[in-house]
Amino acid sequence: MAKQLMIYQNAVPLAASRHGKMSLEQRSDYSFSNDLNAVPLMAIEFIRAATEYAIVFAATGEDVLPAAVLGVRANQNLFVGPDSKWDAKYIPAFIRRYPFVFAATGDSQIVTLCVDESHPGLNKEGRGRQLFGDDGKPSVFTNQVLTFLKEYQTHYELTRRFGKKLKEFDLLEPMTAQVTTPQGEKIGLGGFMAVPRRKLRALSADALASLAKTDELELLYLHLYSMRNFIDVKDRAIGALLSEQAPAESAVTSDMPHNIH
Repeated sequence: MAKQLMIYQNAVPLAASRHGKMSLEQRSDYSFSNDLNAVPLMAIEFIRAATEYAIVFAATGEDVLPAAVLGVRANQNLFVGPDSKWDAKYIPAFIRRYPFVFAATGDSQIVTLCVDESHPGLNKEGRGRQLFGDDGKPSVFTNQVLTFLKEYQTHYELTRRFGKKLKEFDLLEPMTAQVTTPQGEKIGLGGFMAVPRRKLRALSADALASLAKTDELELLYLHLYSMRNFIDVKDRAIGALLSEQAPAESAVTSDMPHNIH
């Protein structure tokens, strides 16, 4: 099956008939997200995420959703270290919910809990947390997962509404971030949008009141505050480039005399 939903390679409905004897051994291995240079972010996460990530906005079909920037090059997550651990205090909920996900078929409003069977921690040897009890009913752990994903889905819908309001007030503009390597190469990150301060200043009193009433004005200022974290992304990108070059230089030398929120 083709890779689904960015990080899921083989997500199938969780069922006692198929997974009744299985357990999940949770690991601090985030290599499944190595190819992500951005990850969806829920509005409720802004207050935690803004201190470590640059928060931008991205168009997803008709929707506009926030995203945390993880890298400047395609298919490179700078927040996963060489040991496959997450290199930040806050881990976005999109990442934390893996290997579970809600999926809907077609236009159906009914969602099904799925699990990515490619997750290396999924096993039949009893390591970790059981997915089902001996009676075939979801375990305490699985019910906790269900609660987490239901909360995630609720906040996803609230975040979608936030994005619609940004479009309605015409607050978004395309943005490009650029990193210059020590060798002078320029690496650009595009495809995202941001809210410039001048557009906020130009809002009518009614629009500002509408945003303030729902705490969405605070979200926009957290977005603006977070943009300074592009400096950290730049530093991580340059550090990664230097690490990539080090083994090559070494080889040349050796031939001669690196809760939802």
